Amino acid sequence: MATGKINVSVDNIFPLIKKFLYSDHEIFLRELISNATDATLKLKHLTAIGEAKVEYGNPIIEVKVDKKGKKLHVIDQGLGMTEEEVKKYINEVAFSGAEEFLNKYEDSAKDAGIIGHFGLGFYSAFMVAHKVEIITKSFKDEPAVHWSCDGSPNFSIEESDKKERGTEIILHIADDSTEFLEDSRISELLRKYNKFMPVPIKFGTKTETLPKPEGAKEDDPAPTKEVDNIVNNPNPAWTKQPTDLKEEDYKSFYRELYPMQFEEPLFHIHLNVDYPFNLTGILYFPKLTNDLNIQKDKIQLYQNQVFVTDNVEGIVPEFLTMLRGVIDSPDIPLNVSRSYLQADGAVKKISSYITRKVADKLNSLFKNDREDFEKKWNDIKIVIEYGMLSEDKFFEKADKFALYPTVDGAYYTFEELQEKIKANQTDKDDKLVILYASDKEAQHSYIETAKSKGYEVLLLDSPIIGHLMQKMETTKEKISFARVDADHIDKLIQKEDTQISKLSDEEKEKLKADLEAVFGEKSNYTVQLEAMDSDASPFVITEPEFLRRMKEMQQTGGGGMFGMGNMPEMYNLIVNTNHELVGEILNTKTAKKKERLINQSLDLAKLSKGLLKGAELTNFIKRSYEMVK
Repeated sequence: MATGKINVSVDNIFPLIKKFLYSDHEIFLRELISNATDATLKLKHLTAIGEAKVEYGNPIIEVKVDKKGKKLHVIDQGLGMTEEEVKKYINEVAFSGAEEFLNKYEDSAKDAGIIGHFGLGFYSAFMVAHKVEIITKSFKDEPAVHWSCDGSPNFSIEESDKKERGTEIILHIADDSTEFLEDSRISELLRKYNKFMPVPIKFGTKTETLPKPEGAKEDDPAPTKEVDNIVNNPNPAWTKQPTDLKEEDYKSFYRELYPMQFEEPLFHIHLNVDYPFNLTGILYFPKLTNDLNIQKDKIQLYQNQVFVTDNVEGIVPEFLTMLRGVIDSPDIPLNVSRSYLQADGAVKKISSYITRKVADKLNSLFKNDREDFEKKWNDIKIVIEYGMLSEDKFFEKADKFALYPTVDGAYYTFEELQEKIKANQTDKDDKLVILYASDKEAQHSYIETAKSKGYEVLLLDSPIIGHLMQKMETTKEKISFARVDADHIDKLIQKEDTQISKLSDEEKEKLKADLEAVFGEKSNYTVQLEAMDSDASPFVITEPEFLRRMKEMQQTGGGGMFGMGNMPEMYNLIVNTNHELVGEILNTKTAKKKERLINQSLDLAKLSKGLLKGAELTNFIKRSYEMVK
């Protein structure tokens, strides 16, 4: 038996591993199974090209827990190692910069691991084990080897009587890591990291029910047998060609990814590219809510079928992180712990590819089955609107298929909408005014007023629509969006012809003074006297588009005006100087009656706007009953 020292520059490598990787210590099993998978797939390649003169067979990787002996075994049937290879790959640890590492990571909030970067995948075992053994036999005709290390730089190596090729790693679990002797914990880790590894992974056995033999009675129990419990699917859908998959295969894979998700996805996008980078995957559009936060971190990132993270920020554009599915790429550079991405040119190309692929798929769905696309619009609009807002290249493509629904349930692309309304909704300054509502019920009276003029009213109600409208107004020429309650309809789309007021300037001043006397100096209402049709409402409450939109935009992020989100609600009270009731208010001599008419008219306007609540509503009802006595 030979003994020696592992070739490292400092003696405290193992405490370093334990200390700096402790927050991520569960990844040891992922690393060991990844090594076992590599060994198995390398053997497959060598047998395929004739360099390994052995039978590849149907190898598996087995994980075994020996709770009594406090040991965990990871066994593969891969190419194994000779004594020379053990010395080369296990003893020569490329860790010359341990002190530099300590200085670099001591204050790191992420405790980013050193696995992978320094070739220490195997040594992650010492995060949970006080002693590790390797028993390995190469596919070459050489003796098997038994290597052992007790967590110090000292090791021993001797011949072993192992007969079958492959490698067995034995972890003697440390007292502070006994959770990894629990079957449930190991099952959890295998599901998390190794669910789609390309080599079958066995963890224990399970009972399988067999068909009843011919002639068996109805009451006879069905026969059973113990079979290997294979915990992974080595051939997940994303590793196959789209031509080999049916719609049900994609839905079945979605259920496999999200067993607790009961709603079917709306549609999928299969990613498959091998130049200038290698990337495969399947993205699903789920039904989305307007809550942008709860949807994220549902896309899983794999590297050669090994789970890495479900934080794909940087690879998948921000607006697509609300989707679900899998992305697998060996070309995505990962940092030392394989858990945090390093931004570089390759990642940017991948992000651009995914954006383009999603845009092309949406455009194809729109062109091939517009009716179905319209039905799904409310479920997917938040992603598309977010993409148009945040990615200029996506905006250019989405401009062809993004839809603008009306309050009456019709759907238009922007080009179609522009063509439909330009004759009627272009104002005196040759600007196209696009009217919209955010709530059909609350803004009903304003919608009806606009429709009575023959105007089209859109229904735009997503939480980020204000930001998108702002972008549209700066991107496209001579257009503006205006909510139907932002002003009186004739002011929203101003034509050349203007109404003549029945009141003189002196009468207007008196009327304004009467109104403000009732409202008080601290009112949230700014009085505007306007000459309108005599049959238009006498009092109309509006919210100025600019201030309201900026306030809403700041509440959803951005908006450009500091502190606007905390401003009180401000309204305009538009008084129709041509209405008979307004004339009566002006000419009423009794102060009490004048006050009652003003309050009643204001309350009716508030009621129409949904602003009449609490004590004001109670007083309005009481006053109304008194007036009809």
